[in-house]
Amino acid sequence: MDLIDVNDKLNRYIRCQTYPVAVKMCRSAEELPARVRIPKRDLKMKIPLCQGIAMARRYGWVLAIGDEDQSCPFGALTLGFVPPKQAYLNGNFIDSLLPGKKEAAAKTAQSLSRLDYGKFKYLLLSPLHKATFEPDLIVIYGNAAQVARLIQGTLRKRGGLLTSSTVGGIACSAVIARTIRDDECQYIIAGAGDRYFALTQDDELVFTMPRSKIELTLDGLEEGHEEGDHRYPTPSFLRFEPKFPEHFYKLMDFLQDKTGN
Repeated sequence: MDLIDVNDKLNRYIRCQTYPVAVKMCRSAEELPARVRIPKRDLKMKIPLCQGIAMARRYGWVLAIGDEDQSCPFGALTLGFVPPKQAYLNGNFIDSLLPGKKEAAAKTAQSLSRLDYGKFKYLLLSPLHKATFEPDLIVIYGNAAQVARLIQGTLRKRGGLLTSSTVGGIACSAVIARTIRDDECQYIIAGAGDRYFALTQDDELVFTMPRSKIELTLDGLEEGHEEGDHRYPTPSFLRFEPKFPEHFYKLMDFLQDKTGN
């Protein structure tokens, strides 16, 4: 996979405002590139998963987040860095902190996607143009029109629907785990954590492409753009004659009158 070409096409057809991010789940430290920031080691702090993605897409950093670097319980669960204990899954632990929330907490916990506990040691993140590894998926932040183009690109040749789901937060579950588990593109609404800690803006949505769907999506983007039926920025229809207030027409008649001053 030519990641430079992938990056160039995304910038040409989507005009990303922040870097697309290449993501890879690594089983050992040996899979990490030589030059990589590890938050606890290099930044002297732990961070949530969403903040790491923000550093990659806004700063252009290459980061590796391991168990010791992850501060958010939901991010740690998503990546399989901690076990999904029964008291969490059945809502008892949340109910001990927030009485009356057991049933809702259990439904949410059981609905979230997560990677197998202990399978991976690091989440590796890189701006797409700097990636020296083959990604498991690509993460793109964009506005509604940009994400619509990505959906159109994915569906252009195969048709059908692209469905996604949300709990209004814990977006990392869908961004990483569901994309890998389902091997399908996702469009995702960022939640509170993304907005508090990763500075995701009000107009931003997330779109993810697993490795198997990158070529399909890019081909669809290119075809739609070249044929002119779908583009970004969205073309405006301008072939119409505007209607002005009546006094505009009177003024124009007056100015065009060659007989008077």
